[in-house]
Amino acid sequence: MATGPDRASINDMREGRLVRSDGRTVAWSECGLPDGRPVLRLPGTPGSRYSVRTNQAPWVERGLRVITVERPGFGASTRLPGRGFAEHADDLAAVLDHLDIDRLPVYGGSGGAPHVLAFAGRHPERVSACAIGDGPAPLTDDELRQQVDFNAVGDGLARMGRVDELRALFHDARIAILADPVAGFRDRMDTAPAADQAIMADPAWQAAFARGIREALAPGVDGWVDEVLALLGDWADVDVAAVSSSVTWWHSPDDRNCPYSAARRLVARLPDARLILRTGTGHLVADDGEGELLDELLARA
Repeated sequence: MATGPDRASINDMREGRLVRSDGRTVAWSECGLPDGRPVLRLPGTPGSRYSVRTNQAPWVERGLRVITVERPGFGASTRLPGRGFAEHADDLAAVLDHLDIDRLPVYGGSGGAPHVLAFAGRHPERVSACAIGDGPAPLTDDELRQQVDFNAVGDGLARMGRVDELRALFHDARIAILADPVAGFRDRMDTAPAADQAIMADPAWQAAFARGIREALAPGVDGWVDEVLALLGDWADVDVAAVSSSVTWWHSPDDRNCPYSAARRLVARLPDARLILRTGTGHLVADDGEGELLDELLARA
């Protein structure tokens, strides 16, 4: 166990696995303080239970026990072809049952966002408050074209149902990422704003990112394909009207992974939500401003 913020690191991670009634394995990690205040954290896409901070000081300083749960098809978690968002929402409830946790704050960035909302809408009694950093939302054709080139191409293939071509695109990207995770990710983010480029240049960020994405893609690209197909679908199993907890959505106007206009449209549909515009940042708001995001979330929870 870490003895203070300066000792808190990825080496203090604890892991867990649960076998669901359908035989699937759901895996997660716990970081920060083992006896701290539980917080549920959902990683981006593609992410894994290892998609955590190398320096866990922001979690330890706030006395947190941060639980990061993998989605189907990533890392050690069994794939579930054709899944949407409801299946993982139920996985999260089962993990909390296993850990004997009734209710807690929940946050996530990027591709974790619709899973946060699905969980909050499907299991509202388990969620005290939500925070989202630069999450996606259903896109118009114009918003799809505003994304970084890799996302625009991949999302376009998904929207047209050209799954074999999408899988081939991700296969090539996976090979590049596994060979050199940081260079491979930078290739995908080559037209991202300067704020994202600065975060990606940080050696500590690079170390955490490399471990997390290598684990996420270790089984192959099927989980990644499944997730993108869900993200580009109609979100029919995300009941935004049932999200009774408060939601704060942090977003950059310069985000080229998740266009701001789409996020604004989705936030307007939530019963109790606030949109905070963060200027001078990019897509990686959950990395750049996680301390501020957590303080605001914990104050509401």
